[in-house]
Amino acid sequence: MQRYFPWLMAVMAGLCLMVSNGMTITGLPVFDESLLNEFGWDRGGLKFRDMVTFMVTGAIAPFVGILIDRYGVRACMMVGWVILTVAYYFYGHLESLAGLYGIHSMLGVVLVLCGLNAGVILVSHWFVEKRGTAIGIALVGTSLGGAILPQYGTMMIEKLGWRDALHSEMIFPVIMLILTFFVIRNKPEDKGLEPVGGSEQQAAQEVAGLDYTAALKTSTFWALAIIAMSTFYTVLGVQAHLFLYMRDLEFTPSVATNAISLFFLCALAGKFVFGLLADYLDKKKVFFGNILVMGAGAVCLATMQKELIWVAVTSFGLGWGGVYTMLQLSAIDSFGLKAAGKILGTITVMDALGGGLGIWLTGVMYTSTGSYDLPFKIFIAFIVLAMLCISRIKPVQVVQAPTALSLD
Repeated sequence: MQRYFPWLMAVMAGLCLMVSNGMTITGLPVFDESLLNEFGWDRGGLKFRDMVTFMVTGAIAPFVGILIDRYGVRACMMVGWVILTVAYYFYGHLESLAGLYGIHSMLGVVLVLCGLNAGVILVSHWFVEKRGTAIGIALVGTSLGGAILPQYGTMMIEKLGWRDALHSEMIFPVIMLILTFFVIRNKPEDKGLEPVGGSEQQAAQEVAGLDYTAALKTSTFWALAIIAMSTFYTVLGVQAHLFLYMRDLEFTPSVATNAISLFFLCALAGKFVFGLLADYLDKKKVFFGNILVMGAGAVCLATMQKELIWVAVTSFGLGWGGVYTMLQLSAIDSFGLKAAGKILGTITVMDALGGGLGIWLTGVMYTSTGSYDLPFKIFIAFIVLAMLCISRIKPVQVVQAPTALSLD
């Protein structure tokens, strides 16, 4: 059990991210055309729902981070799965924009309770060595959600219609509630086990690290926050509008859905591969390379050339997968676990703001201009900003507490 259970926790974190991210963000764009046709909303009004999701996520992330630090990931996730089930019940009975925004406020809560921060903190407690690989495995879940949930949604819309298709997805959070209760444990000591890397190292890691106030005073923290905001603006803007953009280019719904799946399958590969490389190569160089690849995809997308769409999707996905992993790994490695919930929660405020704005403003600009040309060029500018911030990430001097020193 000592050998396998930590890796089971990494896999469980991945499953949690697959369902939470897939059902709150990446699996929803395939329903857009049905909603626009039935209600006659414009794209800006529809996509403001995602801004609501991320505004709620950003507003409550630091506070939920405190709850995660105090009560553990498991309890918070269980509450989140219940909220997600209820939200999808109401989604299938949607009648107005106000109702849509209310549902997405619930999804914003779910995204914090069951999403990225919770998954990364869970894995980080179970791993000292091989943490990059373990986080990479966990973050594969977000890509699986983006690859699988759109396919499932498109299939069910064709068979049942969009309302019943949404109701059919309620089974996923119910399954995750059961798995969370019976399988997930917050820390190795809850099972009488040791983290990968040894109990002494883990104990030192637990008490070492910067406190929240000290972390906020470092350039590394703000560099990571700006990188998160910039890259989330672009990647969520792309994934949220890719389906509609390809429908504008006269691709069929199934082909447009396949492009979304390809994007997230490439991100899956990027997360695992670059997470593994981060355990063996200079992390800053890996980080820069990820953003560079992502930038190449953004440039291809901004050409507005139909024949380059598949190159853009592949490159963007690969680069983003690495960036996603390196953001979380850099934060944990830089500041430790002492105040991980609050630190990652605050960074989430920035990436949630960026992601929400990216989805919403891209829709607003399309409504205003009738084209994605301007928002796609803005994506390039934000990726350049993220590249510049890489140079500001520097090693943070962490002083271990006396209790950790006594272990030597």
